[in-house]
Amino acid sequence: MTDTTLPAPRRSGFRFDRYASGFLLLASIVLYVGLVVVSGQTKYLSVDNLVSILGRSITLGITAIGQTFAILVASIDLSVASLISASAVVTSVVMNGEPSMMLPAILAVLALGAVVGLINGLVISKLEVNPLIATLGMSLIIQGVLSAFYNNFAGKVPVEFQIFAYGSVGIVPYSLIFMFVLAGLAWFVLRFTRFGSDIYSVGGNKDAARNAGIKTSGVIIGAHVVCSLCAAIAGLYLASRLRSGAPWIGAEGVYDLESIAVVVIGGTILAGGRGGIWGTMAGVIIFSLIDSIFNVIGMDAFVKQVVRGIIIVAAVAFYAVRSKRPVS
Repeated sequence: MTDTTLPAPRRSGFRFDRYASGFLLLASIVLYVGLVVVSGQTKYLSVDNLVSILGRSITLGITAIGQTFAILVASIDLSVASLISASAVVTSVVMNGEPSMMLPAILAVLALGAVVGLINGLVISKLEVNPLIATLGMSLIIQGVLSAFYNNFAGKVPVEFQIFAYGSVGIVPYSLIFMFVLAGLAWFVLRFTRFGSDIYSVGGNKDAARNAGIKTSGVIIGAHVVCSLCAAIAGLYLASRLRSGAPWIGAEGVYDLESIAVVVIGGTILAGGRGGIWGTMAGVIIFSLIDSIFNVIGMDAFVKQVVRGIIIVAAVAFYAVRSKRPVS
């Protein structure tokens, strides 16, 4: 008789993954501080600059939180960049400078995110289309619709909504606080709810999860809805920061590929079932520090892309090799 016992879910980057992402973060911090001290550019160690380093990755961080859910169920989402653009455009067009339209715009954007995530999840789980193809197709659809109606900045965000991006408590931006609160909420869901437990189970062994009575399709759909909602929120933030929306701002930031990269660097395995939110946040900070290191040493922009690509490939290879070994 076939053993259909469901393996215990591996939560929150347990053991190796947690320590590995922490080690990489510590190494990045040491390298950054060392280079700043050697170069004599101590201004880069000011509290304002350190907060600024984190602040530059808010869009990526919010997007990566959602991407973590998708990757944990052994899926992936390449539509987030286009959805960020669409959300920013919807935000600015619906608000159109009117404070009274802020709530309708926010609700419209969240509804858009939920619908996109629902469609992605249904196509992947019910039609069994490869996640790369399904979400890439969704990305092309969104980008095509946007490009048909807009080719530049559209609408206007009222000053009251710009507080989301520019307001602060002391020197700490509201948006940075929001990102970490959202990360804490995501961690709570993954760590303490049935939905979070099911995500790890489905990602770890989909067949065993199904045989144990878990509705795997519903879990995959739910993970993609969360992923798309986070991308929609990232679009709201970008619209607040840029004071408007445009059909290319998500793709320009390469948020789909970078969100996947920081999730993997943070220790979440692409095969699913292992990883967590705090590892992802460590990956976001590592990426921010790497960019700051490039700025300190004055690296050429094109060389930056090459080095970042090498770092991403090396990190994926490192975790792939380690994930083949049994976890004690």
